Amino acid sequence: MILKHHLVLTLCAVYGILLKVTAQKSTLRGSSGQQPLVQNQTVTEGGTANMTCRVEYNDQTSLQWSNPAQQTLFFGDKKALRDNRIELVRASWSELTISISEVTLADEGMYTCSLFTMPVKTAKAYLTVLGVPEMPEIDGLTKPALEGDEITLTCMTHGSKPAADLRWFRNEKEIKGAKEVNASGKTFTVTSSLQLLVDRDDDGAAYTCKVDHVALLQTPQQTTEVLEVHYAPRVAITNSLMFPQEGQYLKLECVSKGNPSPDPVMWTKDGGELPDLERMIVEGRELTFTTLNKTDNGTYRCEASNHLGTSSAEYLLYVYDPNAMGQHGPDHALIGGVVAVVVFVTLCLIIVLGRYLARHKGTYLTNEAKGADDAPDADTAIINAEGNTHAEEKKEYFI
Repeated sequence: MILKHHLVLTLCAVYGILLKVTAQKSTLRGSSGQQPLVQNQTVTEGGTANMTCRVEYNDQTSLQWSNPAQQTLFFGDKKALRDNRIELVRASWSELTISISEVTLADEGMYTCSLFTMPVKTAKAYLTVLGVPEMPEIDGLTKPALEGDEITLTCMTHGSKPAADLRWFRNEKEIKGAKEVNASGKTFTVTSSLQLLVDRDDDGAAYTCKVDHVALLQTPQQTTEVLEVHYAPRVAITNSLMFPQEGQYLKLECVSKGNPSPDPVMWTKDGGELPDLERMIVEGRELTFTTLNKTDNGTYRCEASNHLGTSSAEYLLYVYDPNAMGQHGPDHALIGGVVAVVVFVTLCLIIVLGRYLARHKGTYLTNEAKGADDAPDADTAIINAEGNTHAEEKKEYFI
């Protein structure tokens, strides 16, 4: 009987321990496994946000989503707020997921998931809405601009959140502008200015303003304007022959560049009209001599103008006698003579300089050797040598 009594007491003690351990496990599981889990979300304005709330362990307790205004959106699978943009994605004892489509900036804020235990447990997730910047606009471009004008190009974009970044490009090469940011409610208006001193090289240059923003990773926005510059003409004359000869064909071209284009150009000779229009043919910017002769010698002038100014260039024509020029022409003989003289003078200078250096070096070595016996260095040896030479000269004189 005593043995049975001790056995019963032992079994009761073990059972009590098991009950206590089970209660502790249940308490721990209830305190940690029933805590709702959520994550912050970021979505672009106009996109769709999925809000998910999960619990690792749930003893059939309902989950609820509410918005920043503490309005209930869904209680379990039951919709509580009349908003066609909010829909149920998944509802179970362990998860409640809803979606908000066509998200606006007003949807941004702290959303709460509640687990209705005793007491109620909650978790909060922040929904960040990115404001999409509008297409940039470039102002301040005058068409046409004049060379030497100072103009300011301004690029502006609205509706970005956070503030967008504006970048300038000139023919695909980035240049720096001055940025300014102004808040407008929840969004920002960004402006970038670019100051230009207009040059003729800007004619036809493309200036592009590009918007950089986290909401535009796939579809960057940019605007391009092409600058038109008006400027006075510049003129130069090109020729088809270096040394024109009698009987040859010669073409002079008046190369003029200006905007508006300086057409037509005017050709004159020695300040007057062209004398022989049968042999001197003007076509557009070209003056053609069909057959040159000595009477064509003179100064030819090409003049081009537009509403901004006038420019001119001159060409001195000298027609050579082919018989007097020889087979290779005067240029070859002249160049050959000059080259021969230069080579001869250079060789003479090299020979004279070489002889001088050799003689000077020999004298130095000889004098150094003469005074090297009692001298501590080369300079003293030279001095001793010169002293000895004078002494010897004086000695021979007295003898």
